[in-house]
Amino acid sequence: MKLTKIKELLNCKVYFEPEELCSEEFLNACGSDLMSDVLAFVKEKVILLTGLVNPQVIRTAEMMDIKAVIIVRGKQPSEEMLKLAKEKCIALLGTDYPMFQACGILYENGLGKEGCC
Repeated sequence: MKLTKIKELLNCKVYFEPEELCSEEFLNACGSDLMSDVLAFVKEKVILLTGLVNPQVIRTAEMMDIKAVIIVRGKQPSEEMLKLAKEKCIALLGTDYPMFQACGILYENGLGKEGCC
């Protein structure tokens, strides 16, 4: 699923989006507020959904080669988080949906159905 479709489905606010990621294809999603769980979730072409709004999210995404993070529950990123996302070229989006519903919408529309853990 392309990032443009994900943004549309979740009615995302864009905080930062590198131009080269607009056509990026994502195969899975990881929804977690525990970065230790994200570190254990080793999948390719994954998008991260979280309610955390601190720089550790971006650092974890960078370590796991996650190219896009969606903040759920209408939260907004901290200035530090946004600055780091820009430095690391990681898309940072936001949605008003709670995590469970956001993950469900993505799954219902095909994300993760092929090769999902």
